[in-house]
Amino acid sequence: MSNEKNETLVAQGLEKTMNLLTREYQAVSGITGPLLFVERVPRARIGETVTILLPEGEKRRGQVIEVSRQHTVIQVLEATSGIGTRGTRIRFHEQVAMLDVSLEMLGRRFNGIGEPIDGLPPVIPQERREITGRVINPAARDKPSDWIQTGISAIDGLNTLVRGQKLPIFSGSGLPAHAIASQIFRHARVRGEEAVAGRRGGGFVVVFAAMGIPYREAAYFLEELDRSGAFEETVVFLNLAEDPAIERLLTPRCALTTAEFLAFTHGRQALVILTDMTNYCEALREIATAREEIPGRRGYPGYMYTDLASIYERAGRIRGRAGSVTLLPILTMPDDDLTHPIPDLTGYITEGQIVLSRDLHLKGVYPPIDVLPSLSRLMNLGIGAGKTREEHRGLADQLYACYAQGRDLRRLEAIVGEEGLTEADRRLLRFAEAFEREFVGQGDTARSIEETLDLGWRLLARFPRERLTRIPLELVERYYPAEQ
Repeated sequence: MSNEKNETLVAQGLEKTMNLLTREYQAVSGITGPLLFVERVPRARIGETVTILLPEGEKRRGQVIEVSRQHTVIQVLEATSGIGTRGTRIRFHEQVAMLDVSLEMLGRRFNGIGEPIDGLPPVIPQERREITGRVINPAARDKPSDWIQTGISAIDGLNTLVRGQKLPIFSGSGLPAHAIASQIFRHARVRGEEAVAGRRGGGFVVVFAAMGIPYREAAYFLEELDRSGAFEETVVFLNLAEDPAIERLLTPRCALTTAEFLAFTHGRQALVILTDMTNYCEALREIATAREEIPGRRGYPGYMYTDLASIYERAGRIRGRAGSVTLLPILTMPDDDLTHPIPDLTGYITEGQIVLSRDLHLKGVYPPIDVLPSLSRLMNLGIGAGKTREEHRGLADQLYACYAQGRDLRRLEAIVGEEGLTEADRRLLRFAEAFEREFVGQGDTARSIEETLDLGWRLLARFPRERLTRIPLELVERYYPAEQ
């Protein structure tokens, strides 16, 4: 048989194989926002990737998000301008959205769906993974126990972060959430050991995913990463405000797929920063509206809780694996409302929250962390003798109690004046002011856990020893400084 005939048979075989793997349909019946409706597509499945072929030869990407007997709904992952019902063909690929992952991704920048945007060649993949991933099986989860020193007293002392935790930052418009997140990844250390991001093979790798943020904010993060010397240990996914909103639904999943590869395949400690989850939820609401779904609270889809859980629950530790995925999602609370559906649902799924205060920000306190509504549900697993210090839990409780009482007395002072308060009340008021100014407010400097706890004792020295009822007596005797 001639070589020419062999080549023809091979080409025909390849063509038949491609026809089996890809199917084309020219039955677009309608377009609504970022959605295409295609009639009667057999074997279509949710999550399947498609290529949208325009009559002029241009190609767009899409994904199947709903399947019924009559229609298959396709979510367009790029701009929809120029797409019409006539002449548009849909090519189905019979595979879900995938991401090529490799250690070569470290030090690289990608768009929201994992395509390089730094001018360098595509990475040579070590694996190809579905970006949808899976939440960690509860039976396989390892119990978090290693605390992370962030260098921020309001977190280390009162809301300790542990490795594998998901701890969101609840911010408001104009508050410095991004500065706090950058401060965390610059100073973070596991169990106080030497840092983090600067050395290959040890410490944290940072996976940063931006969703719908202005370029100015993205540039700030990139500058901070470069200034910290950690850029070679960082993977960046950028979906900016001018990029397609629909792409935002894939960006956090690409970031977590990369983090899982680095953590559970290569034993790295991955710190994932997702900003801004509010923009993600707005994109989710946009899609739900285009699909004419019955809205839930404030117009958000009823399945938003499940959707957010499919992202947040991918963080953690797996028994028998050295690596971990620690998640710091940032979200902007509309009107600083903690009861808004986005922070409300996020608080239910995650293991606490760090809440920023506009009042503290206006006072010039940085970082403006409001310790009263802030919470770390895994704090007790990472502190105590042999980890931080034996008095850590009691000291944190006492600081919290005294500050809460001082805050409450401010309302009474506004009514009766300082002269109408007892000396004990005035002492609590002075403590609350000093606590905000000295303990919470620390600027951009990093404090060790010893400095944080010692500062807490110095503040509590304003009170008589018998007033410290939240700390065991033997620890008060051991650590209480001379009265001021």
